[in-house]
Amino acid sequence: MILEQITDELTETLRSRVLTLFGHAVDRVVLQAPPRLTMGDLATPLPLELAKALKRKPREIAETIRHGIALPHLVASVSVEGAGYLNFHLDRGAFTAAHIRSVMAPPLPSSERVIVEHTNINPNKAAHIGHLRNAVLGDSLVRCLKWLGYRVETQNYIDDTGVQVADVVVGFQHLESKSLAEVQALVDDPGGRFDYYCWDVYSRMTGYYADHPESQQWRRDTLHRIEQHEGETARLASIVAHAIVRKHIATMLRLGIEYDLLPKESDIIRLHFWDRAFELLKRARAVVYEEAGKHQGCWVMKLESTDEFAGMDEPDKILVRSNGTVTYTGKDIAYQLWKFGLLDRTFGYRKFYTYPDGHRLWETTSGDDAAADAPRFGGARRVINVIDTRQAYLQKVVREGLRLLGHKQQAENSIHFSYEMVALTPATALALGLQMSEEDASRAYVEMSGRKGLGVKADDLMDEMEKKATEAVQANAQDAFSSAEASTLGRQIAVAALRYFMLKYGRNKVIAFDFNEALTFEGDSGPYLQYSTVRVNNIFNKMRQRGVDPMIDDASLDRLTLGEQTISDEMWELVRLSADLPSQIRRAVDSLELSILTHALLEIAQKFNSFYHKYPILNEKDDGERQRRAACAEVFRRTMTAALELLGIPVPARM
Repeated sequence: MILEQITDELTETLRSRVLTLFGHAVDRVVLQAPPRLTMGDLATPLPLELAKALKRKPREIAETIRHGIALPHLVASVSVEGAGYLNFHLDRGAFTAAHIRSVMAPPLPSSERVIVEHTNINPNKAAHIGHLRNAVLGDSLVRCLKWLGYRVETQNYIDDTGVQVADVVVGFQHLESKSLAEVQALVDDPGGRFDYYCWDVYSRMTGYYADHPESQQWRRDTLHRIEQHEGETARLASIVAHAIVRKHIATMLRLGIEYDLLPKESDIIRLHFWDRAFELLKRARAVVYEEAGKHQGCWVMKLESTDEFAGMDEPDKILVRSNGTVTYTGKDIAYQLWKFGLLDRTFGYRKFYTYPDGHRLWETTSGDDAAADAPRFGGARRVINVIDTRQAYLQKVVREGLRLLGHKQQAENSIHFSYEMVALTPATALALGLQMSEEDASRAYVEMSGRKGLGVKADDLMDEMEKKATEAVQANAQDAFSSAEASTLGRQIAVAALRYFMLKYGRNKVIAFDFNEALTFEGDSGPYLQYSTVRVNNIFNKMRQRGVDPMIDDASLDRLTLGEQTISDEMWELVRLSADLPSQIRRAVDSLELSILTHALLEIAQKFNSFYHKYPILNEKDDGERQRRAACAEVFRRTMTAALELLGIPVPARM
C-alpha cells in the first residue's frame, strides 16, 4: 500500500501548493505512471489543466510548483516534462526496502458488512461446469473483499421448494415408484453417486413431460405439497435437497470454496418472510391488484414509468399469480430485505457442516432446533448477488422493490454481479464423452442444457483435469515424483487451471472451456503462475542449501541502496508492478471485473521470468548486486504467494 500512500500524499501536497501559490482550489489531481520508466514513476497533467484558469503557460506553472516543493518520503525528485507535466521519481533503493517489508499488506479493517451470495445451485442434481464459473467468481470476490478489510458473509441460497426439486420427486414417485426408504438407501449407498442418479432422473422427467403434457399436473400437486410441508412428498423433497447440497459442498471444496450460511427457501416460506414483505409493498403502494386485462387477479409491480425499465415490451412484474402463488421474484425481494436487516423477523440457525480447516457452515431453520451459539447473519450494508446475466431483469426488479419501499441507499447497494455462460470447445466436449451432431462439432463452442441432460458434471471435469495434469507431471518432470506426489501436484495444477480459466475472461464474455488452453504451462494460465512462483521459491531454497546469504533480512535491508544507476529498469519494473497490485485489486473489486487481477498477475509473472533469465542470483559474485537482485525476487515471491491466495490457487512445493 506504500505506492497508494505516496500518491495520496502527493495529491494533498499539490492541492495545498496550488492554493498557496495561485489562490486556486483544485478538486481533483490525476497521478499515474508515465508511458516510460525513464520519465519517472508518477506524473500529473495538473499544470496543463490550470493553464486556462490561471491564464499562464503550463510549463511556467509547472516550474513554479516544482521549485521549492516539499516531496514526500521515498520521492527522490520532480521534473518538468513535455508541455508541462510534473513527473515524480521515486528513490528506488529506499522504496524497495520499504516495500519488501509490507508486500501485499492488507488495508486497515473496515466495519462495513458485505454479503456475497453465490453458487446457488438447484439441489436436484450434480453441479455442472456452468456452476463453477459462478462459484469461482463469487469465491474470488469474497477473498478479495476480505483482503480489503471488509466483514464478508458468504451465502449459498438453497431453493429446496422449487420446480427442479419437485421434478426429481415426481420422477422418484411416478416414474420409478420408489418409497421414502428406497430413496434414503440410494442416499446412504457409500459406493453410489446420488447427485448423478438424480441428474438422470431429472433428465428423464423432462422428456416425460414433453411426451405426456398432462403429467405436469403431478408437478403442480408436488409443488403444493412441498410448499405446504405435507406428508411423504415433502419429506422426500427434504431428503433429496439435503443430500444434493452435501454433494455440492464436497464438489466446491475441491476448488477450495467454502460458505458461511445456507439460507433455505423453505424457511423463508415457513417464517412468512414474503407475507411481511407483501404487507410492506401494499402499504407503500408498490404493487397493485389487477382487476382486468391479461394480468387479471394478479398482484403486479408497475414498472413501465421508471427510467430503468423504460422502453421494455413487458416491464411490469407479477409478484403474486392469480392462483395466489408467489413468484420467485417476490420471495427474492423478501430475502433481499432480510439481507439488509429490513424485516422484523429472522431465521434460526443450526450447524450443517464443519470444513476440514475447522470453518463451520450453518443453515437456516424454521423449527425449534436453532443453536444458541449461532453467529449473527444478515444486516449487511452492501449485498452482492452473483447470478448469470439472464437474471438481469429480475435483479433490477428486486432492486426497484427496495427503492419503492423507501430504501434508496439499500437499492443502490444491491448489486448484481452478472456473468455469461460457460460452454465447451468441441474438442473438449468430445474428450469428455459428449455425443454431438456434426453441426455441434463444427461450431466454435457447444452449449450445455441441464434439462436435456446435455452437460458436463463438475466432478467429471475436475477428475479429467486432474488426470491430465498428473500425466503431464509424470511425463515432463526432470526429477522423479512418487505416485502420491504426482497425484497431489495434479490436483493443485487442475485447481489452478480451472479457477484461472474462469477468471481470466471478462465476466460478460461467453467462455468456451478448453482443456489444452487451461492446462498449458506457458502464457495466460494458472499453471504458468504456479510455475513462476515455484521457480522463485527454488532460487531461495538453493541459496539456503548452499549457504548463500540473500541479505534481505531487516538489518541488511537497512543498508540496501539501489539508486538510479545501480538497478536496471527491468528490475525496477518488477517492484513497481508489485507495488501497484493493491490498487489493481481495489479496481477489480469496484468494477466486479476480476480479470483485471489475473491480467496484472500474468504481467508480473512475465516480468519475473524475463528478469530470471537476464539476472542470475545464485552465482552472482558481487554481494551488493546479488542483494539487489534477491530483493527484487523476494518482492515477486511475496507478491505472488499472497495474490494466488486471493485467486484460490495453491502454490505447489515443486513442479
